[in-house]
Amino acid sequence: MLMAWTLSAFADEAADSIDDQIAALAEAKIDHVDLRMVDGINIVELPVDHAKGVKAKLDDAGIRVGMYGSPIGKTDIADPTQTELDRLDHLAAMRGVFGATGVRIFSFYNKAGVSQEDWRTQGFDKLDQLIQRAEQHGLVLYHENETEIYGDHPDQIDELAQLRGGHFKLIYDFANYLRTGADPWENWQRLKPVTDALHFKDQKANGDHVPIGQGDTMASEILADAVKSGWSGPCTLEPHLFMSDAVLATNVHGRGDTSLAGKPRGELFQIAAQAAHGLMGGLL
Repeated sequence: MLMAWTLSAFADEAADSIDDQIAALAEAKIDHVDLRMVDGINIVELPVDHAKGVKAKLDDAGIRVGMYGSPIGKTDIADPTQTELDRLDHLAAMRGVFGATGVRIFSFYNKAGVSQEDWRTQGFDKLDQLIQRAEQHGLVLYHENETEIYGDHPDQIDELAQLRGGHFKLIYDFANYLRTGADPWENWQRLKPVTDALHFKDQKANGDHVPIGQGDTMASEILADAVKSGWSGPCTLEPHLFMSDAVLATNVHGRGDTSLAGKPRGELFQIAAQAAHGLMGGLL
């Protein structure tokens, strides 16, 4: 049932400082945050002492950490795997501060254009190493279907689902799947059985990001079907209505919502949150 769902957010899309992020979450009535950029520092680099100060502020505000929005895997297939393992080791230290175990990851670009088979084989080897390290740390990797990585297309997600288990799970990002050309409804029916988390990011076919439920991804219909099917799990608001530094650092595709151009960044975050609450509330 819907009450089992947890709504979190990338609050760095609302503001840079943790104080302003907390204020935005409070206004949006969201009590979980996926930490990505905190006071201008990525979560895989955040010093432990700084993290402890952030944790105290989150506790005071009654906000819990849902996941760590890491950039792990948003690298080239030829880049050293050790760098990603080191980042995961740092998130083990973050777990000691924040308590959360979920880590958003990706599965590698192919900038050099190696063969599809080599891209897959090397990527799976890297993922195997990350999964083993995550298990050692008691962390759970959540793979996002980012554009142009191995795992942006539903066919590749079917392959990655072979790795799915206690320490490797799959995120369904509405907007990113739209860019593959896959039919949204057919794609959801195909991937629903292996979907463990949702990213509330919607988009028009012309590339404009829009509040959830207002794009061409069939998000409203898919979420209604998820409720009907008894799906439950973590959901993260990732609106991309404003291209903040945190968003631009993710190699984002598409544009901010041109119909809302000129509105302050914080206001756009609230518009996105209202759309998410309205959509979820309407499914009760």
